[in-house]
This record gives sequence, structure tokens and C-alpha cells, in this order.
Amino acid sequence: MTFRRSVLAASALAALSVGATTALAAPASAAPNTTPQKVCGSSYKTVNSASVGSLGTVYLTYNAGNGQNCVATIRNNPGTALSMSAWIYVPDTEMGDQDDGWYTSYAGPTYVYGKGHCVDWGGSIDNVYVQVYGSNCGALKEKRVTFTR
Repeated sequence: MTFRRSVLAASALAALSVGATTALAAPASAAPNTTPQKVCGSSYKTVNSASVGSLGTVYLTYNAGNGQNCVATIRNNPGTALSMSAWIYVPDTEMGDQDDGWYTSYAGPTYVYGKGHCVDWGGSIDNVYVQVYGSNCGALKEKRVTFTR
């Protein structure tokens, strides 16, 4: 009986070890290598986001301490540099910021003071573009547009 339990315990331990090794061996590129907080700053909280097709996500973040919004576009699978962008605009104040170029992981950060204002924001990865208008305005409904070029 003792021998049988030892064999079963050893078999279970071996199965767990193989499962753990398989889980740890997952490719690193299966997930983004950064977060909106790493791009914008640790005091920025994500308040909205929009997917850029299957390529990644554009994040709108906000820092309650200074009233600043930040936008970052983050790829799902970092790799070869692609054309990417991140932008934000406050129509009430006509203030905005943008970042575009060829990036391997993310575009941004872009900052603008937005406390008490609706914001327009968006980004792109390769040929997929996302634009969000009238965002974070309380009861008002935002408008989202996604297109490819």
C-alpha cells in the first residue's frame, strides 16, 4: 500500500511539474510587454480603452492629482517596428498632443489637461485606426470610429 501511494504521489508530482513547465514556457510575445501605467505614469488610472482590431489597444488614462489625461497605444504582440500613433484633443480648450512613428511596442505617451472636459482620443497600429469622440463626458454618448487604410 505504501509503495502504491508513493508511486501515485510521484506520478502526480511529475504531472504537475510538466504542467508548470509548459505554462512557464508560453511565448513572451503572447502579451504586451508594457501597461498604460508604465507608459503614462503610475498615478494614471485607465478610464477608457478601445481595441485596434486584433493588433492592440488604445488606452485613455487620467491622473486625478493633476487633471491630466494620457493616451497610449499598446501592441498585443511587440516585434518588428510598425507605424503607430496615439493622440488626444480637448475641443473646449483646443489643446492636444500626439505621437506617431515606427514603434516595436507602444506609441505615446500623449498628455493634455482634461479635468471637467470631454476628450477626443485615439491611435493606430499599422493600417488600423481608432478614433473616440466626446469621451468621458458623463451622460453624453461617445462616438467610436474604427477604419483601415
